[in-house]
Amino acid sequence: MKKFFFDCGTHDPVASSGLLALRVGFGLMMLIGHGIGKIEDYQKLAEIWTVPDLWPLSYMSKPISLMATIAAEVGAAALLVLGLMTRPAAFVLGFAMCVAAFQFHGIHPLFAKGGPSKEMAVLYLIPCFALILSGAGQWSLDALFTHDKRRRRR
Repeated sequence: MKKFFFDCGTHDPVASSGLLALRVGFGLMMLIGHGIGKIEDYQKLAEIWTVPDLWPLSYMSKPISLMATIAAEVGAAALLVLGLMTRPAAFVLGFAMCVAAFQFHGIHPLFAKGGPSKEMAVLYLIPCFALILSGAGQWSLDALFTHDKRRRRR
């Protein structure tokens, strides 16, 4: 279980530097640009928030659905910035982006042409896939929890 939650992936310094830039840039964009704004406008958003039409998510109330989205956009994004539990955090955030793209923006076109679209959610989904596959890299808190006795292949 520890390997699932805290495996940092590569120990290559160049690849780890790229993953650090990806994690911090992507995480801060989501945290500051989307998550904190939802916290500030919680009262207004709780009234108009749409609940996904997916089982079992369809059984949530509007405020609970909004809180789950905030948890993903603030909590998971903060974990990505820190590089802590990177793969599970990227999965949670990726799931939220799938719901945003294919439920909330389900009827909208893929690319933005002056109106609402799936484009932003899909663009946020791509780094989630990359981080799920690669891990956080050597420059992360995950790397502090994994000490392989064996030498890893690069």
